[in-house]
Amino acid sequence: MALPGYGHGAFARQPVKEAAQEVLQCAAFSPYVGELNPNYGAHPSPELINKLLDTLVKETPFRCIMTYGVLNGLDAIFTAAKARHIKVIAILWLDDDIAINSQSIAKGIEVAKAFPETLIKLSCGSEVRTRHGNALDGEIIRCIDALHEARVSQPITTIDIWWEWCNRSLSCGQTSFAARVDWIGINIFPWWENKFSGIHTCIPAEKAADFHIARIEDVRRTYPGKDVVVTEFGWPNEPEGGTESNVKTGQQCGVATRKNQILAVQSTFKKLAKKKVSGVVFEAFSENWKSGKEGGFGGFWGICEGKPPYACAKGLTGH
Repeated sequence: MALPGYGHGAFARQPVKEAAQEVLQCAAFSPYVGELNPNYGAHPSPELINKLLDTLVKETPFRCIMTYGVLNGLDAIFTAAKARHIKVIAILWLDDDIAINSQSIAKGIEVAKAFPETLIKLSCGSEVRTRHGNALDGEIIRCIDALHEARVSQPITTIDIWWEWCNRSLSCGQTSFAARVDWIGINIFPWWENKFSGIHTCIPAEKAADFHIARIEDVRRTYPGKDVVVTEFGWPNEPEGGTESNVKTGQQCGVATRKNQILAVQSTFKKLAKKKVSGVVFEAFSENWKSGKEGGFGGFWGICEGKPPYACAKGLTGH
């Protein structure tokens, strides 16, 4: 259901700037590297954020990042990005703590207005439905409504996996957010399809790009006229030679290596460029706090290491 007055009257949206529609090649950026953990303890310092962005600019082709939250000092990312002419897609982190969500929304509005050229797209949450089903739809809507009412200039979405944007259907139907958002942010991970899906059960690294494109086309057909962005895709690089078994078939089709990671990333960006679709590789720097998670693969998704000197993979080029 569309917002009352949305598109006209009090909450009228300004036309999306042409720059926001350009095809972008970005990297998901979390500065929780080394011993840092977002769940407790110290948060990333401005000095660390500057160091990581300097490394990203020096060692990779990426001049665009996607960030995960605006609280706990993460708003320093926007100042650092602006100084380096890096564009930012910003996620306002939403979860089941309503008070924290309110803080995120307020800070999100603040930085959106303070950095209108650097911060180019906004998302009310990331994979909220994946984690909570429909239980927090009201929080997503509250965030979207607040951004509309604040008249931020950036286009707005809520990011989730392709399955959620297809309304949990292979025939890919629209979700209740369709009329509320300006763009669609979808996360696509063949690696996890290989483990959990009973349909897409066997996608090796060399076929990852084709899988990404197929899911994009499903979503594009479902939301005509909306800018569709692949907000997360990637492949783990370690443990070297590690794999997962599909829980339904027992097949083992994904193998974690740096070579496979580069193959999946490079081939996907090439195909996205031909389709004129923006993409965000997951992720810029490996997050060591995730090392014991996701079957032991959680800490190895970065194209750059999560510890000093934060060396990045060779062979990544822009298209």
